[in-house]
Amino acid sequence: MTIGVDLGGTNARVGLVDNGTIVRQRSMVLQDKDSLSATLAQLIDLIRPFVESSVNSIGIGVPSVVDIDRGIVYNVANIPSWEEVALRDILEKEFDLPVFVNNDVNCFILGEHQFGLAQGYRSAVGMAIGTGLGSGVVIDNQLYTGSNCGAGEIGLLPYLDKNIESYAAGDFFESVHHTTALEASQAALLGEPNALKLWDEFGKHFGNAVKVVLYTYDPEVIILGGSIAKAFPFFRTTMFESMADFAYPVTLRRLKIFQSQNENIALLGAAALVRQLV
Repeated sequence: MTIGVDLGGTNARVGLVDNGTIVRQRSMVLQDKDSLSATLAQLIDLIRPFVESSVNSIGIGVPSVVDIDRGIVYNVANIPSWEEVALRDILEKEFDLPVFVNNDVNCFILGEHQFGLAQGYRSAVGMAIGTGLGSGVVIDNQLYTGSNCGAGEIGLLPYLDKNIESYAAGDFFESVHHTTALEASQAALLGEPNALKLWDEFGKHFGNAVKVVLYTYDPEVIILGGSIAKAFPFFRTTMFESMADFAYPVTLRRLKIFQSQNENIALLGAAALVRQLV
């Protein structure tokens, strides 16, 4: 069995995984995020009850750039004290188990490819839509991270007066329209015209983001995850309308786009890192 860990900027989750099934799991809210020692102690305490004789490795997804070869994470999102942390060495010393570290969105698409909606596809991209827009890439059945674990960060590409994630993620609602994606979603569920119009506008921007993915990676399937993906029915139509001018129509006809259905898929992907990296 393998331990999978999904470290977020607010919460951390850990699961004991056996052949793609989560046997048990636990989560906690991170405290004292300005203290590296305090947050590391919390993480270790969260993992410890899952370490047993049948466990052969630990995989952890982190919202940051990762030196995969050395297991070092840099500038972890929303955890100020985690500027440069030798996470693999720390956890291996603590638990005497092999530890594999990767970006959280990479774990998301790896989980979908191994156990979820991207099974059976040789190439896949996961687009995690939250406060920002992150992407993970699978090419020829292998997770592709780039030389610095930065492959897929299309949200940071220039777009209009800012960048893509300023219009194709949560920042679109907050900075552009002074609301939140949750409020817009709740209003849209009630059929409020202004909210529906807002999602239509979002869909046009997000369609442009998808076109960047297609021109860059040309995947067979795209899986949408993150909190905003739950509102996919509200922006699906204008997303596809925005994509209609894509240069290669055959690509659009073959492309599959799915909304992730498994809230634990990143945990499964983190646990599956051992398959990719040993």
